[in-house]
Amino acid sequence: MTQNRLEIEIYKDECWWGGDIDDGVRMPFGKLVHEKNLFTEGRTNQAVPFLISNKGRYIWSEDPFRFSFADGSLTVEAQSGELMISEQNGNLRDTFLAAARLHFPASGTLPEELFFTMPQYNLWIELQYEPTQEKTLAYAKSVLEHGMPPGVIMIDDNWMEDYGVLTFRKDRFPDPKAMTDELHELGFKVMLWTCPFISPDNPVNFRYLEREGYLLKDEHGETAIRRWWNGYSAVLDCTNVAAVAWYEGELRKLMDEFGIDGFKFDAGDPQFYRETDQSAIQMHPNGHCEAWARVGLNYPLNEYRACWKSGGLALVQRLSDKSHSWKNDGLASLIPNGLAQGLAGYAFTCPDMIGGGQIADIENNPNFKLDQELFVRYAQSSALFPMMQFSTAPWRVLDEEHLEYCVQAAKLHESFGSMIMKLARHAAQTGEPIIRHMAYVFPEGGYEQINDQFMLGDKILVAPVVEKGATTRKIVFPEGSWKGDDASVVEGPCVKEVDAPLSRLPWYTLT
Repeated sequence: MTQNRLEIEIYKDECWWGGDIDDGVRMPFGKLVHEKNLFTEGRTNQAVPFLISNKGRYIWSEDPFRFSFADGSLTVEAQSGELMISEQNGNLRDTFLAAARLHFPASGTLPEELFFTMPQYNLWIELQYEPTQEKTLAYAKSVLEHGMPPGVIMIDDNWMEDYGVLTFRKDRFPDPKAMTDELHELGFKVMLWTCPFISPDNPVNFRYLEREGYLLKDEHGETAIRRWWNGYSAVLDCTNVAAVAWYEGELRKLMDEFGIDGFKFDAGDPQFYRETDQSAIQMHPNGHCEAWARVGLNYPLNEYRACWKSGGLALVQRLSDKSHSWKNDGLASLIPNGLAQGLAGYAFTCPDMIGGGQIADIENNPNFKLDQELFVRYAQSSALFPMMQFSTAPWRVLDEEHLEYCVQAAKLHESFGSMIMKLARHAAQTGEPIIRHMAYVFPEGGYEQINDQFMLGDKILVAPVVEKGATTRKIVFPEGSWKGDDASVVEGPCVKEVDAPLSRLPWYTLT
């Protein structure tokens, strides 16, 4: 059934997920008042025009909508297009699979395997706006010197001449080909940061792109200049096939000439677009975000943070930048938001950088003090996600004991590589999440409110410690026999408090 407005009664014990991934910490919806306008408020992470219930119902639209939970009912209103409600689909898993097949089918392809089998190393927090060839190589060598496995290394912002001028800065990268060759020999693959912004005061490419009509125009027909976190820039029109071809040509040069393996596609958030913008294909702001995301499909080594309606695609979806915090702006958000990603169709998930990727925590902040315990728990919480990503160099900020715990977390991820890879291939065919909500795997258990533990596939239960100072934690065990990483055996269903010193990430296998 389709219509422009829905108002439905929430069933007893009915729980809902979906909308804006940043709201994962508030999911499941249903009991508390919550509202969201996806046209104006899905801003920094993935979002979908999709809501899914554990009682066999889901709502879908091709366009953004607003929704609210209040007084025992769910109200959904479309600003354009139509709303579809589907009912009687079975449990949460059955409902997800039914929706995925129809609305965001799995593409059959997946990102580069190294993402799943080895850690990633993003240089953003460590080097900030001053990456250099020398510092990049030193970081990579330090990874190996401290017993951590090689993986994907990402050179972040300011490696290039300017925004839209995708050539290496010679003062920082005198011989980029030699650098990538050496990184490859060390076992790394190399990614570069990029974005859809074009600096308007740099004549190298701006004049050409403006003349060719490759830039977004505002409501007056003038080249749109948008304020973003690095100043004011023009915006590439990713609905324009020729504009995208130019951009991909620039990326291809970097791959062919310097051996670059892939790209971190940043920005593209809906807030940088306007409904009145003029583009090759008229789009709402979320549609421009979606068009930017589809650029990455040609690159197996890709990463996105802001995406709209891109479930089922072979895109790496990182959680938005987190604070160096135990709270919902930091560590406490990784599991609930990661679970929300999976239930929105984003299977190839990556938590934010270990320790937090919010530059404001440390930039010009003389009062910043790193919490070594928090850093370790960040690493452990990430270790059995589909991917894990370091940035701040643990060997620089941690003492020997805490560093060793992070090395152990990285090696644990590596040891699970073949299993995670198997689940990733399955996700590429079916769309099923790699990390799964307890209610997804055990629909009759009443586990909908559990947001601090998760399943890796159907057999591995993972219960990181996410509270400061805790050396034990309560774990909810479903029915069955569970063998722990510490060789203990727990017979479920039960709730059991287990030892979880800083050296331990508790995880259990269903035998």
